[in-house]
This record gives sequence, structure tokens and C-alpha cells, in this order.
Amino acid sequence: MDANELISLVANNGFPIAVAAYLLIRLEKQIGSLSNSINKLNAIISAKLGIALDVNPSNNSNKVV
Repeated sequence: MDANELISLVANNGFPIAVAAYLLIRLEKQIGSLSNSINKLNAIISAKLGIALDVNPSNNSNKVV
């Protein structure tokens, strides 16, 4: 692979990768906040319905018991 092919590869694929990485880093806090809100809402709804949840911290999933 010569230098021209390498430059072309970075120019064609580097920008989309950089934009995707930037967006993932920027949105990471918001995604975490939404995840926490969904878990709280799940706990509230389960409490209102009288359903016990088995919370497994290793994979962050809630299973109905």
C-alpha cells in the first residue's frame, strides 16, 4: 500500500469515524442519564404493580421474579 492509497483511505473513512466517536463521547452522559431514569421508572411501576424485581448488578438487567 503506497502513501496515496493510505491518504485516500484516511480521508474517506477517517472523517465518519471521527464524527461517530465525537457523538458517542458527547452523548455518553445523556445515555447514562436516560438509562438511570428508565431503571427508576421500572422500579416505580413494579412497586405499584406489586412485582418483585431481582436486580443483577453484573449485567444491569432487571428480571421479574
